[in-house]
Amino acid sequence: MNIIVCIKQVPDTQDIRINPETNTLMREGVQSIVNPFDMYAIEEALRIKEKLGGKITVICMGPKQAEEAMREAVSMGVDEMVLMSDRAFAGSDTWATSYTLAKGIQKLGKFDLIICGKQAIDGDTAQVGPGIAATLDIPQVTYVKKTEEIKENMARFERMTEEGFEVIETPLPCLITVVKEINIPRLPSLKGKIRAKQAPVITLTAKDIDAEPEKLGLKGSPTVVKKVFTPPKRTGGQILQGDTNEVVNKLVEVLKDAVVASGKT
Repeated sequence: MNIIVCIKQVPDTQDIRINPETNTLMREGVQSIVNPFDMYAIEEALRIKEKLGGKITVICMGPKQAEEAMREAVSMGVDEMVLMSDRAFAGSDTWATSYTLAKGIQKLGKFDLIICGKQAIDGDTAQVGPGIAATLDIPQVTYVKKTEEIKENMARFERMTEEGFEVIETPLPCLITVVKEINIPRLPSLKGKIRAKQAPVITLTAKDIDAEPEKLGLKGSPTVVKKVFTPPKRTGGQILQGDTNEVVNKLVEVLKDAVVASGKT
């Protein structure tokens, strides 16, 4: 079983800076962490490998400092790490990111399963995993909460829906995105940490992946960010106290006064 896990190094949610010229996140020199949802993807890959054997490769697109995220994955038990790093990738939106990662995965050769976290906490789009599958023209199963069975050229997964869950059977190779309900990520072992420090990093640039230049970075990003700003803090408001009936009556009066004040009927 040849498994590829896509991960992302994201800024600490309390330390985000925006480039005022490009309206993109400034990642260099910023304290970063492994995207939390990707930790579940790593753990699921490890569990599948423990049952079926094989190899796990973690792939990440970003600056050199993203090696830290990949080494954390290796310390958990991942076999190989591939960093996609090139100035040509800078400023990529989800479309360009999906294309770039897909080209990198193609460069790695044959695979059976790609696992992604359901979304990154810095963008919250949940688009990159499906975008990779679309570019590679392979089946995808999103919001997976359980791996039911994998054998030969078939896999069956349980995916979350708003009403409950669905059981999806799909041929391999395929891509899945996982939710936090799927497992509990393990802690790195001491042996794993030592190995992670010494493990080599395979670096792929734009030239290495035979990509079309116009599909990379800002050039290949159809998403245009007009303005980035911090929403103003909310002001006013009040806390209604009393039993249920009192609070309901007070709330009705407050809403009535608000309607009158707005001039609407």
